[in-house]
Amino acid sequence: MARGANGDGWVSCGQGHRHWGRYGAAGLLLVAEDRLLLAHRIFWSHHGNTWGIPGGARDELETAVEAALREAVEETGLDPAAPVVGNVSTDDHGGWSYATVHATLDEPVPLTPQDGEASELRWVPLAQVGDLDLHPGFATFWAERLTWPGGSRPQ
Repeated sequence: MARGANGDGWVSCGQGHRHWGRYGAAGLLLVAEDRLLLAHRIFWSHHGNTWGIPGGARDELETAVEAALREAVEETGLDPAAPVVGNVSTDDHGGWSYATVHATLDEPVPLTPQDGEASELRWVPLAQVGDLDLHPGFATFWAERLTWPGGSRPQ
């Protein structure tokens, strides 16, 4: 796995927004037993004190899957071989994109924040995710783009 240049840094997209990740960003949407792994973002981070999925800046030569797994390992201590990776959803902003890597585990595993970017990690029942104060980008994804098995989603 070649990573290329470090992707840390702010960029502006074609829509005029400011984003973290010179080569885009990726996150791991990890589900186990109808629970989603969420990280409570540390107060000083961009959109701090909100909940989102583990993720961050992609390095120059990384695929979305490589970046999402690397970030999840760095942030949670997750065994990178444990998740079963599925499809990837991409939110393209024109010159910058966020890739959500869908993955599953057989059961939730105990995880603790590893790198100071999250104050808490929590396995949240899918039906309760929308009750939390979500990172704005993830809130939009959760409300509008996520397709649930059987064509429905928890209310």
